[in-house]
Parts: sequence; structure tokens; C-alpha cells
Amino acid sequence: MQTSDRAIPSLQHPQQLDGARIASVSRKTGETDVQVTINLDGQGRCIASTGVPFLDHMLHQIASHGLIDLEVRATGDIEIDDHHTNEDVGITLGQALGKALGDRKGIVRFGNFLAPLDEALVQVALDFSGRPHLSYGLEIPTQRVGTYDTQLVREFFVAVVNHSQMTLHIRQLDGINSHHIIEATFKAFARSLRLAAEIDLRRAGAIPSSKGVL
Repeated sequence: MQTSDRAIPSLQHPQQLDGARIASVSRKTGETDVQVTINLDGQGRCIASTGVPFLDHMLHQIASHGLIDLEVRATGDIEIDDHHTNEDVGITLGQALGKALGDRKGIVRFGNFLAPLDEALVQVALDFSGRPHLSYGLEIPTQRVGTYDTQLVREFFVAVVNHSQMTLHIRQLDGINSHHIIEATFKAFARSLRLAAEIDLRRAGAIPSSKGVL
């Protein structure tokens, strides 16, 4: 169930959230206009209005299971297809995520989660390494879920990875239903993101790397 705009006024006024890791990013091209606001220390509240219903549904999974407050608004040339909007939402979300993480001091850095959804089972591991890399192992059996082209799942994660500078591995262990496979992936991604972005109190604000830099 989607959350109304009125439910998360804090996203409109981030200065009210003292000490929270919040970022807002806008991206406007000849094809799309995207605004993203993210609060890494949120409660899982979400506004998603991209014009691509299945993408909105997946953004709600990221917020809910990642305990991230997320607002994504986009307009794009969906009369052509969903590709540009899907990709540019991924780009802008990745930029906002990287901005909210800042210098990445004190974070756990690594996250790993195995998510079941009925017959589907998907594992996601990520590292806020500063080095963008995607290893993508989904085998989605149908070309579409509703009107959403399932090839766009990979394009979304390519965009997020490149613009947040994370290393991301996605592995499908089981699954025959396209919707289940994709939703399990986003849920596993969300939980991995939550784990990796958490503050590690034992690090006392240090960079989580033996090199001293990410």
C-alpha cells in the first residue's frame, strides 16, 4: 500500500531531522525529470511516483525493507517506453545514496541477504567499496511483468551501482515466477543496503578499509 504525501513531511524539510543522513538530488534531461530524496536513518516510509507502476512497487520494497525514507518523483517519455525513466531513476537514486553516505566513515560497508518469496530465492551481497561493479545472475522467464519490461531490472541496478559506486552481486538460487524473482531481488537488495549502511559503533567514525580510504 502506497503512502500518501502527507505521511512523510520530513522528506520535504530534511533540516528537521537532526543528524540524519539525508540527500536530495535532481536530474533533468531531454527525456526525463527526476527528483529523489533519501533518508538512510528513516522508518521505511515512501512516496514513489514515476509513471511506471511496477518500478514504484519496487521502490516501496527498497524503502520498507531497507528502513529508508524515500521520495522519488519522475516524469519521462513513457509514451515511447519505460527505459529512460527506469534508468534515470536508478541514476538519481544512486547519486542520492552516494551523497547521503558522504565520506562513508563509520559504516559497516558490507551487506548480504538471502530473500525468499514463495518459490523464488535470491541472494544479494553488496560492498560500498567506491568501485562500481555489478555481477547480475537473474534468469527471469518472461519478457514482461504487467507492462514492465523485465530487461529493465538489470538496467536499474547498473545505474544505481555506477552512480553510488558500490559493488553488487545478485544471485538467483530458485524461482519460476518473474514477479516473485524480481521482488525477492529488491527485498534482498534493501536488506543488504540496510546492513551495509548501518553505523558500526566500534569503528568510531573511521573509514572501513585497511587502506584508510574508499
